Amino acid sequence: MNPDRVHALIVGIERYDAGPAWDLPGPARDAVAFHRLLRAAGVPEEQLRLHLAPLPPFVPAVPHRPADRTTLRRVLVRELPREQGDVLWVWWGGHGVLDRSGHLRLFCADATTADKLGIDLDSALDRYAGDAVPGFGEQLWVVDACESFEEDLAFREPLPPDALPAGRRNHAHRQTLLRAAGRGRVAANDPERGTGLFSEILLGLLAEGAAALPAPPDPEGLFPAVRSRIAALREAGHTLQYPEIRLQGPERTEIVAPAPAAAVARPASPLQRAVTALLAYPLMQDPAERQAVVASLDPGVSGTLARHSKARTDAVGILNGLARRRPEALWDVFDAVVSLDDDPELKDELAAALRELETSVKRRRDRK
Repeated sequence: MNPDRVHALIVGIERYDAGPAWDLPGPARDAVAFHRLLRAAGVPEEQLRLHLAPLPPFVPAVPHRPADRTTLRRVLVRELPREQGDVLWVWWGGHGVLDRSGHLRLFCADATTADKLGIDLDSALDRYAGDAVPGFGEQLWVVDACESFEEDLAFREPLPPDALPAGRRNHAHRQTLLRAAGRGRVAANDPERGTGLFSEILLGLLAEGAAALPAPPDPEGLFPAVRSRIAALREAGHTLQYPEIRLQGPERTEIVAPAPAAAVARPASPLQRAVTALLAYPLMQDPAERQAVVASLDPGVSGTLARHSKARTDAVGILNGLARRRPEALWDVFDAVVSLDDDPELKDELAAALRELETSVKRRRDRK
């Protein structure tokens, strides 16, 4: 592989305009480590677009550009498509979320809680799989970012559509996409050592095969090693993520499953657990008794709750409404229900579920 025909977009975002609650020590360091691997493999410096938003005390020793949305969008839409290379590496580390349409949104450094600026990864892949990008017949995209469901993060407003322009689709490109987290899951990060668990594993494997760089490795040879090492971390309780690999090219399109379906089933969210625990009380199946529970709440709160005739939908509206307004108010529901039915097993599970939901809501607010 001729290094002169290789280009890379390398992004590592640790600091966001949203403030310290979004700080993520690690991605900038991982990006610099990946940049170092490609430079050692002979790729010219000017063909490595390094975009960082580092957190102190880390000071990158290599030149880099900003990681705001305007800059990164310009690179993806205008700069890279003009290049005539054969191979494109894209490395991205930072915060992400799976939007309601199933697209992975990667937040940029200038994202705030009110304006969640980012790049739609799926639309970027579409752009680079068509004639809008004449070169780069071989592409390897590596994304170490969370894929939490947008609806689980209780954003005040849904993320708006924000696709990159795409051209006419063709069969001229082969894309490999490695995603760290898996659908609906969090990508673990080690803030003490300043690295993402997935990035650390992948950087180690790439370093072991450094003699073959800068050519992309065989993804089906690389992925089993990534998967087995992440599995060991799961078993040790360090992460819940399930990396995913997607292969798309002229001869095939396939998502390689990380594990049997039963093993990757999405665990119940804190809201789901709380709803189930609440509906375990027989009284909550009766509309009149549910109303008696709501009537015992603070009138200033109960009047704002979304209500429904169906028990489960009503329970979701009650718990969501209380959690968003004031998480501590969830315990008012606990007191009201337990005063009507003091079954000890139901009481213990409801308390545990509400505690988990309260903690989850407070953490989301802290991140915002």
